[in-house]
Amino acid sequence: MAKLEILEIPDPRLRTVAKPVETFNDELLRLIADMTETMYFADGIGLAATQVNIHKRVLVLDVSEAQDHPRVYINPEILDSEGTETCEEGCLSVPGIYAEVSRAEKIRISAQHADGSIFEEELDGMHAVCLQHEMDHLVGKLFVDYLSPLKRRMVTKKLEKQRKVAGPKTSKALL
Repeated sequence: MAKLEILEIPDPRLRTVAKPVETFNDELLRLIADMTETMYFADGIGLAATQVNIHKRVLVLDVSEAQDHPRVYINPEILDSEGTETCEEGCLSVPGIYAEVSRAEKIRISAQHADGSIFEEELDGMHAVCLQHEMDHLVGKLFVDYLSPLKRRMVTKKLEKQRKVAGPKTSKALL
């Protein structure tokens, strides 16, 4: 397995729309394993392939308390949603920034397992929020896109300040 570099805003590759996965093979299994390792290494609860510059509709997440129950969603689609829930979100591609975002409270999704088999699932709470957040990445959308223009400018300024303080990127590109 290998840790992958996580893209950070304003990298334009984060805006790339991912293509559906059509081939289910060892290369896909390796990608899933690498993404899962990268997510855990970065202390994240979700990671979309777009964030590691792989533009396929693949995402991994683990919202379990012990961080020991990774889930894989390939070619996910939301079939139905209900309610609204607002919670504070952060993102590995927008480090150190958190903001309130409203999303569907409950969702019913269809996706594929790593072997290509299709499954449906009903999700709520953090699992639903996280999946919606990661699915946004697959269409080139970031959680900061839900913020007002004023809040987005504040986020941009904060990130610029963080980068100036941090200096040039170290070899540990995931932090």
